[in-house]
Amino acid sequence: MKKLAFLGAVAGLGLVVLVATQRSQAADHLDSPTLMTSPMADINDVYAWMDSNAASLNLAMSISPADTDSRAFGPEVQYVFHVHSKAKNGPDAPGSGTETRVICTFASNTSGQCWVVEGTTVKDYVSGDPSDPAGIMSKSGRVRLFAGRRSDPFFFNLEGFRTAVTALKARFASNPNVQLDAAGCPSNLQNSEVAALLTDLGKQVTGTPPCSMTQRDCFADLNVRVILVQLDKTLVNAGSNIAVGVWASTHVGT
Repeated sequence: MKKLAFLGAVAGLGLVVLVATQRSQAADHLDSPTLMTSPMADINDVYAWMDSNAASLNLAMSISPADTDSRAFGPEVQYVFHVHSKAKNGPDAPGSGTETRVICTFASNTSGQCWVVEGTTVKDYVSGDPSDPAGIMSKSGRVRLFAGRRSDPFFFNLEGFRTAVTALKARFASNPNVQLDAAGCPSNLQNSEVAALLTDLGKQVTGTPPCSMTQRDCFADLNVRVILVQLDKTLVNAGSNIAVGVWASTHVGT
């Protein structure tokens, strides 16, 4: 088993919370000018879900927004899933509980490895060519890894959103007395105004690159690189813990 050391700088962060068999996700596409110059360290989305019999935890991290053939996995970036196991879901501080890290590195598109680590203990390890759609399995059979190029699974009508934002800004400009609630959202719009804004959100508007120019989904024609790890839940559920919180990070050598 090869030794592992963290690379220097934290480049990207993604967050998702999974409780028991529920599912959630977070998204971050093309937001940071710094990360746009290092797309293989730029996390788009993090997904986490249980399989149908609740025996395995699936972790997915999409990177490289608007991926191109010129990009590839390489040794410059480490990818880490941080899984925090808790006895129950509650108002605990973020990151609390017992942490298990799934740390993945790649020599190339066809050579990768992942460690499942709790504290300083390596609980499992997988290595090989992760580009096979079926993935590669650890010797114990408790860890499976896939990494490769896929269609971006995230859906967002960006142009419709921009149309609605423009309309809302115009409404604010014409009536500066718009009331905002505690979250900063307008609370005294007429029902007809709300309906018009919702219509704007769903409009089919001609997009501009890198968005699709023909479909409502901005990401319909775009690809990403995906790291998908399937874990036996006993690797991440400490003791009788039944809930886990998941976030992800990338680390770039300095």
